[in-house]
Amino acid sequence: MAATTKNQTDVEKPNGDEDWCPVEEVKLVVPETDDPSLPVMTFRAWFLGLTSCTILIFLNTFFTYRTQPLTISAILMQIAVLPIGKFMARTLPKTEYNLLGLRFSLNPGPFNMKEHVIITIFANCGVSIGGGDAYSIGAITVMKAYYKQSLNFICALLIVLTTQVLGYGWAGMLRRYLVDPAEMWWPSNLAQVSLFRALHEKEEKKKGLTRMQFFLIAFVASFAYYAFPGYLFPILTFFSWVCWAWPRSITAQQIGSGYHGLGVGAFTLDWAGISAYHGSPLVTPWSSILNVGIGFVMFIYIIVPLCYWKFNTFDARKFPIFSNQLFTTHGQKYDTTKILTPHYDLDVAAYNSYGKLYLSPLFALSIGSGFARFTATLTHVALFHGRDILKQSRSAMKNVKLDIHTNLMKVYKQVPEWWFLILLIGSIVLSLLMSFIWKEDVQLPWWGMIFAFGLAWVITLPIGVIQATTNQQPGYDIIAQFIIGYVLPGKPIANLLFKIYGRISTIHALSFLSDLKLGHYMKIPPRCMYTAQLVGTLVAGTINLAVAWWMLDSIQNICDVESLHPDSPWTCPKYRVTFDASVIWGLIGPKRLFGPGGLYRNLVWLFLVGAVLPVPVWVLSKIFPDKKWIPLINIPVISYGFAGLPPATPTNIASWLITGTIFNYFVFKYHKSWWQKYNYVLSAALDAGTAFMGVLLFFALQNEGHNLKWWGTDLDHCPLAQCPTAPGIAIKGCPVFK
Repeated sequence: MAATTKNQTDVEKPNGDEDWCPVEEVKLVVPETDDPSLPVMTFRAWFLGLTSCTILIFLNTFFTYRTQPLTISAILMQIAVLPIGKFMARTLPKTEYNLLGLRFSLNPGPFNMKEHVIITIFANCGVSIGGGDAYSIGAITVMKAYYKQSLNFICALLIVLTTQVLGYGWAGMLRRYLVDPAEMWWPSNLAQVSLFRALHEKEEKKKGLTRMQFFLIAFVASFAYYAFPGYLFPILTFFSWVCWAWPRSITAQQIGSGYHGLGVGAFTLDWAGISAYHGSPLVTPWSSILNVGIGFVMFIYIIVPLCYWKFNTFDARKFPIFSNQLFTTHGQKYDTTKILTPHYDLDVAAYNSYGKLYLSPLFALSIGSGFARFTATLTHVALFHGRDILKQSRSAMKNVKLDIHTNLMKVYKQVPEWWFLILLIGSIVLSLLMSFIWKEDVQLPWWGMIFAFGLAWVITLPIGVIQATTNQQPGYDIIAQFIIGYVLPGKPIANLLFKIYGRISTIHALSFLSDLKLGHYMKIPPRCMYTAQLVGTLVAGTINLAVAWWMLDSIQNICDVESLHPDSPWTCPKYRVTFDASVIWGLIGPKRLFGPGGLYRNLVWLFLVGAVLPVPVWVLSKIFPDKKWIPLINIPVISYGFAGLPPATPTNIASWLITGTIFNYFVFKYHKSWWQKYNYVLSAALDAGTAFMGVLLFFALQNEGHNLKWWGTDLDHCPLAQCPTAPGIAIKGCPVFK
């Protein structure tokens, strides 16, 4: 750090074999010094941290119910609190106070980087990816707004808090595997580290811009530019020129549409579109980008076209080539209300009369890829990282070579394992009590809860290894819902809660682990991290539920599109998807879709395919140990090339791949000094500028109904891309083939 003196640097920086960092990107970006004397949990940190957390969780919960949901990231508060912190350092009294034997000061000195990091940790708890905007709110919204349940507030609060604290418990138990080892480097954190250093460190005057100057220029440019794709010229988000060349061809528009097709030739000039689903490509390592690219090309440009045009797999041509809608056998949208009883159970007679449920071909294949990704992740981590994990499980960490950052952290008191065990056991006990006390409301029996805990424990570590090394998080939402849908068919609420405890607790755990690694890089005392994350989680979870509960009770017909005024903004598209998933996996159930006689039964074989695919890669890496590129072939990440399609579009992923290749291959290889100084700063500036302008546009224009209507505001201009091509299927706005 800039504040570290020469003497402190000499004392705190290990020499010899300990001065080692195996990841070049980390060595180039993360400071290898520390000043343990800097105050961390100051009054400023507590005040600004809790304020940031409260503001973010309130706004993110409020906007999540709107037709155009808006997520406000922690980077806004990360930048906004800096001048406030410096102002407090200039104006607060420096008097020392004595409270219950504890001496403290409101102003212990200049506002420092460690305080800033702790404030950001608090703020992360108020953002969806930080576990604050609890995914469990989706289940509670579905229960109250869609299933019309009279849910008890205490029960809802337990659902929200136990899922998040459960994730924190998993994170604490897995620190030795996913935080301490140098190879677990969590690429996304490097952008945060670069931004902190740019905001705090004073650079020597050299030729060219300082990182702070570069950040400000890129931030202003990103802020100003986003007015075009965000409001004035939204077509920049999906620039599908193929549709303009062939305006009457369904096939051409299916191929060229960036929004409803395969996106061949389409591109986006919108940073929000580039980073929407896989995060910033600037912080993702090149090997990961290459793996994702291989999977993407295979899936979008080979498998899907063959299944659709050549083999008509799953009656594919009856439906749009790219859609996340549910369909009838005649290509019409599936009306789930026709197969529900008044108690939201499956009406089997009505289902048999109305007909089977169908998926678009790309959606069905994407679900199948999720099956393969789940087993491939387990096999890959067992083969490539199993030995290291076993070593660390046998408490042999002292024999494992650690990098300079882990050695620098040894000066601080560690968090005892039992601190996390208390949280873990407490959340498990409360969850089990809830399954007995509110049995009718939650539908998930006690053994289902234990099953969910076991699934989360087994899968969090292998997925964490993938994310910590590649910046990609293979999901298994589908697997969680698939499993419980077989075990407890016809119970949609049980399906939702099993997903929350079995999958979403893993998401929370990985988010907490990522923050722990950020604290590791920035040399934050572990006990300060524990306190900030735990308090931030409890505050954010409580406010999250309170705001959602207030909105669900006070806004008439919220989420009910049929009963709302046509101009009402409270249509809840995000939670409609959650409701539909509960219908597919919980109500109708996977047995009818993927079991014997089901249309999609052959996709289940992809479980076996995924388990086998990493084996030959591992064998080749042992036969040819000198070929360092072989272990970089990562089957779970290759399968991630078509994860999230839909709602992600091929254009989102293709633009992400191109941008990542430019910066993390060409710039890294040929202009490494520029990459070292500016790459992660640029990523943070693009995120911040886009986010600030997004908030400004929302409050100043879109929230007031001041929307533009002209050629450039219509996305895509590919209306025929949504048309089926099978003979006799009549869809409004589409020609009928004979």
